[in-house]
Order: sequence, then C-alpha cells, then structure tokens
Amino acid sequence: MIVIGLDPGLQATGWGIIEADGNRLRHVANGTVRSRAADPLADRLVQLYDALEAVIAEHHPATAAVEETFVNTNPQSTLKLGQARGVVMLVAAKAGMPVAEYAARFVKKAIVGTGAADKGQIQAMIARLLPGCGTLGPDAADALAVAITHAHMARTAGAHSAARVMA
Repeated sequence: MIVIGLDPGLQATGWGIIEADGNRLRHVANGTVRSRAADPLADRLVQLYDALEAVIAEHHPATAAVEETFVNTNPQSTLKLGQARGVVMLVAAKAGMPVAEYAARFVKKAIVGTGAADKGQIQAMIARLLPGCGTLGPDAADALAVAITHAHMARTAGAHSAARVMA
C-alpha cells in the first residue's frame, strides 16, 4: 500500500510517501510545498493545491493521512492553517483517496513513544524507521510520521477485521 502523509501549513506543507507491505516500510519520496508569503491567500492556496496534485499524480498513493489542526493562541493563524488543511484534504479526496486524520500528539506517541516529542525526536526516529530517506526537514519528517502512523493503524485494523472474520 502506498501512503501519502501530509502535514498541512500555509507557509510550508510537508508531504511524505511510503510503501507499506506488512511490517515493512519503504521510503518513496518526501518534500515540502512552500507558498509565497507576499501573494494573496487565495493564490497561496492554489499553489498548495497544484503542487500536491502534481506529487499525487507522480506517485499514485492509495490512501492519504493528514495531521489534524491544533489550536494556536493566534486565531488568525489557526484559521489560515485550517484553510490550508482543507486544501490538503480536498486534493487527496479529489484524487479518489480515502483520507484519515490523526492528532499531532497521537502521531508523536506512535512514532517516538511520547505525545510531547519535539521535532528533532521525530526527525531522528523517521531516519531510523526509513533508512535512506536522507536529510529531512521538519515538515517532511512530520508528514512521513503521519504516513507511518496510518500504515500501522491500517495494518492493525486489518488484523482485527481478519480476526473477526475467522472467529
């Protein structure tokens, strides 16, 4: 199963693609989409959409996983993040993929073992889990963490479904 993980942001949206085959994970690609801060909001959202549409067209993931929005102290920042997250979910859904959502604390706990992990800890664990992924920026590392979390959750859900069928 090819999974795209997405860490939405208006200024920088991380994306990471993995291939999951049972317990085996393989890094496929990752990157960060950046919008031009000087551009109007609508244009920045289009930049985000177009760039992610190209990534999806190139790699053909089967499913998407998106980090949920956390509430900032600045309501304006939270609103802009929500708009970017909406675009991220839209581009995945328009490509025909199911879209799963995960809280940031849940992803951190799944990858590092604690929901209070910092960006450096996430980057270090992703480098261990996906050897050969190279030097990762924080947004791409977070996106790969979301993808890995989803792969593990999907595998667990599949195992539970199989157990119910066999019972």
